[in-house]
Amino acid sequence: MRRLWTPAWIVRHVAMVVLVVGFLGLGWWQVSRAAAGNSLSWGYAVEWPIFAGFVVYIWWREVKLARRRAAEADAPPEETVVEPASEVTTGSRPAVRRPVRVSRVPATGAVVEDTDLAAYNHYLSWLNANPGARPGDYPG
Repeated sequence: MRRLWTPAWIVRHVAMVVLVVGFLGLGWWQVSRAAAGNSLSWGYAVEWPIFAGFVVYIWWREVKLARRRAAEADAPPEETVVEPASEVTTGSRPAVRRPVRVSRVPATGAVVEDTDLAAYNHYLSWLNANPGARPGDYPG
């Protein structure tokens, strides 16, 4: 709990309180305007408390995260396990290694023609040669 009373956290706590009070005050102001006849203010009267709730949610999430980090820091260190040499990792991330260069050898031999691909390419070339034609006009 001590870690939540550092100067940075005190600023966060104060900012949360100021924002929540300000947003709820703006919501109340919009309720009073809506009661005076401004029907558009009913939407804002609902919106400002939602903003206040969002600020409280973010603040609570950050407090939980800080407490979890503090608990992890206070926990005793785990035993180090020697990993096999085949796996090159640091922590839970894989280590960055140099890329492997693969030489490409051109394929030799007969090129196998795909009949469906050839028909589709013929269709596309026909569409390109006849710009005003529709796909249903294709004679093939």
